[in-house]
Order: sequence, then C-alpha cells, then structure tokens
Amino acid sequence: MAAALAAESPGSTRGPSRVGFVGAGRMAEAIASGLIRAGKVEAQLVLASAPSDRNLCHFRALGCKTTHSNQEVLQTCQLVFFATKPHILPSVLVEVASVVTSQHILVSVAAGISLSTLEELLPPMARVLRVSPNLPCMVQEGAIVLARGRHVRDSEAQLLQTLLGACGQCEEVPEVHIDVHTGLSGSGVAFVCAFSEALAEGAVKMGLPSGLAHRIAAQTLLGTARMLLQGGQHPAQLRTDVCTPGGTTIHGLHALERGGLRAAVMDAVEAATCRARELSKK
Repeated sequence: MAAALAAESPGSTRGPSRVGFVGAGRMAEAIASGLIRAGKVEAQLVLASAPSDRNLCHFRALGCKTTHSNQEVLQTCQLVFFATKPHILPSVLVEVASVVTSQHILVSVAAGISLSTLEELLPPMARVLRVSPNLPCMVQEGAIVLARGRHVRDSEAQLLQTLLGACGQCEEVPEVHIDVHTGLSGSGVAFVCAFSEALAEGAVKMGLPSGLAHRIAAQTLLGTARMLLQGGQHPAQLRTDVCTPGGTTIHGLHALERGGLRAAVMDAVEAATCRARELSKK
C-alpha cells in the first residue's frame, strides 16, 4: 500500500496529509495518477472537485474522494492543485479566497495565469506556485517545470519538486520560462504524436501492417529519448551516429530536409509559445 504523506508543520519539508485538486480534467488526472502510482500519496487521501461528474468519475476510478465544492477541497487539503481552464481560474480563486490559510501550498496548473495575478486574487502572504506539466505525468514520464511566488520558502518549493519528480523530470525555473515550456513540452506531446503517426504511416505505405508500424514507431521514439537522456548526447551527435555514407538514413534525412521538417517544428513551438503568452496578457 502506498505510504501516506505525513502532516506538515511550519518549515517542515515533509508532505501535507492530503492532496487536493480543484478541477478534474486530464492534466489533474495525470498528476494524481502519477503521484498515486509512485506511492507518494494514497488514493483515498486525494480529494478532487468539479462542477459535474463527467471528469470526477476518472478520479473515483483511481480510488480518490470527490466533491462538487471547491471550498471543501481547501478546507480539507494543505497542498492544492488548481487545474481549471485558464479563463475560469480567476473566479475560482475569488470563490475560495476566504478559506485560504497560511498553511496552504497552492499550485496553479493553468496556462497563462501569472504568479502576480494569483497573488492579487488570494489573501496576502498566500504561498503560490505555477507548474507547467505535460500529459505523460500519467505514466510517470512527464516533463515539468515550476516557478515559485514571493512567499514560498525553499522547503516548500523542494517539497513540490520532490513530489512532482514522481511524475517525471521536474525542474524549478524563472517564471519567464513557463510559457516556453508550454510550447515545447505541453504542446510538444501533440507534435510528437503527429510525427509518430506520420512515421508509422510511411511504413504502412511501404507494406508494414498498421498495428505493427505504430508499435515500432512509438518504441523508436521511446528508445531514442532514453538514449538522449541517459547518454547526455546532443541530438545531432546521435543522428550522426545513425548515419552511414550513402546509407538509408541519410537519404531519409534528405527527404525530411526537403519537406522543411525542422523549420516546421520550430514554427510549431514558436506558435504555441506565442499563444501561451497571449493568454498571459489576457
């Protein structure tokens, strides 16, 4: 059985006794699932809220508690993730502000909502952080960055980084990097899926059965990612290692260059980042 998080006392680096989620969409489910799978919190110590049962059923399937009351989450949990849609979050923060205490650690997952906005809408001295995760948190292979507000102590930032490290790679960054991470890794999951699909369809075109082609494409992406992370090589070096003069790979890479793959991918990350910045301004 997963070990429960111990109750936090001021200045402690031990975790809070319960973990809450205001908003129960895919990203909230991914983080909760990652924490539970890694044994960082017991499912019955997770409480999630949402207006309807449509998303809460996923939390119930994990063994978590659910409610329709956002305030109940704050009254029950010390560590609370706000995972609503960005345009909804300000009104939610106003709704729960009256039950926020100095013991809460409040974490926003919403894209585009700045730390200064979070601090404006919550009581003075509220301890807030921004986190930019991605969907692979669900399988403990996420790419996550966090930025802290003015009143967050080192011990609290380290606590959150340790907890989220169970969901994948987690690093603390200046807030200015959050939107870029959204464009690179949050949206990047969809970009990688599009590439994997195209890779497999190329093999199907050449005669490989579809199911086999998609499995091999996904495994190729997984294996390559592990080599890059574990070996610490620059992608250009690994790419060079695969190429032999006059071989199959260099001919394929030439076709990718003709198609403008690198420029298209760079444009995609730029477009997603710019959209995240637009949301921040709004």
